[in-house]
Amino acid sequence: MSSTLERHVVPLGGHPVGEGPAVVISDRVSLREPDAVLPAAVTLAEPASAADLPAIAASAQGVVIGGAWTRDIPLVRAVAGLGLPVVVERRRTATLEEWLGVADYCEAEGGVQVILCEHADLGLLREARAVSGRPVLADVTADPGLSTAAVAAGADGLIVSADGRHEAEEAAALVGALLRPEDPATLAECRQAIDRVDAALATLLERRAALAGRVQRLKPVGGFAGRDPGRERALVARMAERAPSLGEARLAPVMNAIIEAGLQLAEERAAG
Repeated sequence: MSSTLERHVVPLGGHPVGEGPAVVISDRVSLREPDAVLPAAVTLAEPASAADLPAIAASAQGVVIGGAWTRDIPLVRAVAGLGLPVVVERRRTATLEEWLGVADYCEAEGGVQVILCEHADLGLLREARAVSGRPVLADVTADPGLSTAAVAAGADGLIVSADGRHEAEEAAALVGALLRPEDPATLAECRQAIDRVDAALATLLERRAALAGRVQRLKPVGGFAGRDPGRERALVARMAERAPSLGEARLAPVMNAIIEAGLQLAEERAAG
């Protein structure tokens, strides 16, 4: 595999899957489920048979090849010929090579853009993304608690139920802000990217304040009287290594404000 592997970006539901923030999809419909109804507009739809494809073409942004029927070559071929982006789920017993083979077949047969989808194995998700260059979704419908781990593993998007959407969006915003590179092109996109970083900062600051409060309870001398200037200078120096463009001079007042806010909060809680 070439070290200059081209990364694929697939537009889906108005979002580029494969670059920028991880997307969250909570409207995946499978017509293989009993009493399933295809809405007038939906992001992803899985057909029960080729007879469903005209309706899916009219209402869906993308079509799903379910893991259970990746060996149904006539239906796979019909899906690839639909012209929509295709999401290829991995059959639970399929190897990486078999999974990617279905994706390659769809691309060769219909010239369509392909997204991979994995349910359980986040290590395989990461490997598939690395060796194929294709974006990969993680279906965490059964356990939205895996959203954070999936984004950390490199998932370009999460498929969840409506009930799990908030948890998935939090993972996409907080973990994605730390791990996913972004190159926003417009003012609105820049502001959205900053909002995601700010959300991660706020979450980390809340966590830091809680830990600092525990420190105050454990120290022989707590509060402002127990501050350690040497430790604080070392902290700023370590942070400057991670944020060299800001440097120690700019980071020092920021960290001083954070430390003092945490001390004030700890004293208020101790007094209350």
